[in-house]
Amino acid sequence: MKKPKWVIEKEQGKKEEARETLWLFGLHAVRDALMNPARQKLNMMVTPNALAKLEDAVAASGITPEVVDPRKFRPPIDQGSVHQGAVLEVKPLDWGRMADVCIGAQAPRVIMLDRVTDPHNVGAILRSAEVLGASAVIGTRHHSAPETGALAKTASGALERQPYLRIRNLADGIRELQGMGYLVLGLDGDAETTIETAVEGKRDRAVALVLGAEGPGLREKTRETVDMLVRIDAGGGFGSLNVSNAAAIGLYATRDHK
Repeated sequence: MKKPKWVIEKEQGKKEEARETLWLFGLHAVRDALMNPARQKLNMMVTPNALAKLEDAVAASGITPEVVDPRKFRPPIDQGSVHQGAVLEVKPLDWGRMADVCIGAQAPRVIMLDRVTDPHNVGAILRSAEVLGASAVIGTRHHSAPETGALAKTASGALERQPYLRIRNLADGIRELQGMGYLVLGLDGDAETTIETAVEGKRDRAVALVLGAEGPGLREKTRETVDMLVRIDAGGGFGSLNVSNAAAIGLYATRDHK
């Protein structure tokens, strides 16, 4: 019996994921990855000076780095990357299913990203999500930023601790969260209702905030699937927020401040 196309695609995707690795760079990102027992570490290149700064983390990880003279340090990353003399090849993290990270916390908060592809924006969102206590940041497998060295560096260590999931279909993910009891709010600068109004009297509920890429915003399918479109109540009469700033403000605005 011939396998359905979706089964073949799923199997191919799993094989690709098994082969996939990434190079983290920069002292902060490399240190946090070394200290993360859930992170599978493969190869490390480091200058003597950087090794001295990472000595404890390297010892704790058990990895044997390749120590390279700084004049010959040519790691397999973009030449413009600020590596600070340390790079680490790793496997992407596996956070499991949405239900594994989105159920259980008291009044949990989740960020969902609709085609936010800039790794610097996603890295900044992960950092805010960790600080403000979000359960997860969720994007899509296609048209969202994968784990990269640039994302990890911008996240400043949060990538190792803050769940970042990439799912097949955002609308299906929204419906799954709604089935878990989440109030799912789509951020739209032209919406009539503010975030504060939408969560008034509901701050004890689980809330998911869906943010689109700057410019295009939320796709029509996303707008139709969320429970409500909301805006951040701005004091000025012009301009718009960067998506990472909007995520941070949205998370803070929906917290239970008791």
